[in-house]
Amino acid sequence: MDAREGEGVSAAYTRSRGFVVRGRERSRSAGAEGTVAVMNRRNFVAGSGCAAAALAMPGIVPSRVRGADAPSNRINVGFIGTGRQAFGANLPQMMAVPGVQVVAVCDVDSWRMGEAQAYVDAFYAKRDGAGAYAGCRKVADFREMISDPGIDALMISTPDHWHVPMGMMAAKAKKHFALEKPISLSVAQGRLLADTVKKYGVTARNDSEFRSLRQQNHAVELVRNGHIGKLEKIEIVFPSDPPPVGVQPDMPVPPELNYDMWLGPTATVPYTEKRVHDVKQHNQRPNWMRLSTYAQGMIANWGAHYFDMAQWATNTEHTGPVEVEGRGEFPVSLWNTMINFKVEYRYADGTVMTCEQTPTSTPSISYFGSDAWIKVDGYPGTMTSSKPELLTLQPEPGELDFSKELWDKNDFIAAIREGRQPLEPIEVGHRAITLAQIGLIACQVGDKLRWNAGKECFEGNNWANALLAAPLSRPEWVVTA
Repeated sequence: MDAREGEGVSAAYTRSRGFVVRGRERSRSAGAEGTVAVMNRRNFVAGSGCAAAALAMPGIVPSRVRGADAPSNRINVGFIGTGRQAFGANLPQMMAVPGVQVVAVCDVDSWRMGEAQAYVDAFYAKRDGAGAYAGCRKVADFREMISDPGIDALMISTPDHWHVPMGMMAAKAKKHFALEKPISLSVAQGRLLADTVKKYGVTARNDSEFRSLRQQNHAVELVRNGHIGKLEKIEIVFPSDPPPVGVQPDMPVPPELNYDMWLGPTATVPYTEKRVHDVKQHNQRPNWMRLSTYAQGMIANWGAHYFDMAQWATNTEHTGPVEVEGRGEFPVSLWNTMINFKVEYRYADGTVMTCEQTPTSTPSISYFGSDAWIKVDGYPGTMTSSKPELLTLQPEPGELDFSKELWDKNDFIAAIREGRQPLEPIEVGHRAITLAQIGLIACQVGDKLRWNAGKECFEGNNWANALLAAPLSRPEWVVTA
């Protein structure tokens, strides 16, 4: 996730977001993925600080030694990628989940990796009251983390061009994983990843928190339960982008950065800071998010959130639209992802969805029905409606109820424990980001396109179909299912 810009990671923030396990009554849409094998707790690697603290104080046994945090019940998590998303959201959220221990961090930037290790150790030292903790280790090569039998699950928070190779390697190693969105850079990549997850039977989650935000899922709940009448149109507005930067000079690679590993599956090009991330910081939005080699811009960045909510609302999260057309600007500069765009999608039942970005736009999603409309502005969201009584309407028995859905990290861990797929499995995340990718292609070819969601191809347009795959430039990083 990266809906929040520049927020801190204080304990107050963690508490305010409610990163705790809650009871739940799950409501599933049709077509959800099947269950997965339940993890054998006896194979978990026992460990550590809280047990040592208990031994140091005879007669006093902390509750976490007996409960979810007991070594025999604990899920050990490794973090791959320790930039803004790790510090701003994923690390504090994951460490707040009962029964989870972050045991290793990995990054191609050794400064960031060291900062993450210190952050994790400080968290557990404070939690356990042990004065010091040194149980989180640094791992320079993510492949070592994937193959480590002492790590049960992974949180992958890397640049987007690494998502599919790492996700596939994790699935093949039978590692459960949560994957930052957007999960892929092409429809073909996303399909390969989703099929690999299904083949190897791991729990894998598209790491968007919007389904867990009550402001967002309440709107979907009202739509699905028919309280705005027949859904006719959805309007999505994405946040604006800063002005693109032009061509940059080649620069020496910082000593703390393994730049060749950062490039990974993409072509070898000279280093410049505006291509990667700012040196020795992890709080700013990274530069690579504006380069089409490594990301796809705001239509994918926020589209991974809003397109998922839209397809959840239309109950098409396992299919998609039948038609797409759009326009957008493609800067001729180093930062070249599409900006200032407008795309229209049409579904088989006649529902129309539009998404747009302007130089001054702010995020929102609106649902228009035959009887009423609902709009959710901003993050985490403020809901308004033409029928104010809907704002406080709670589901009745027999209606869909999303009010008790777990927070995203809690849902991921609960899914591992329960041997099920999470609230937003990779297949659903793939279908959501497909909308961004086919919308981008429609803007590139400048034509109205017919989309066959079953075959995941365009009908009658070879040019558009040629853009559905984003082949990796370096064959040594090609991963097969």
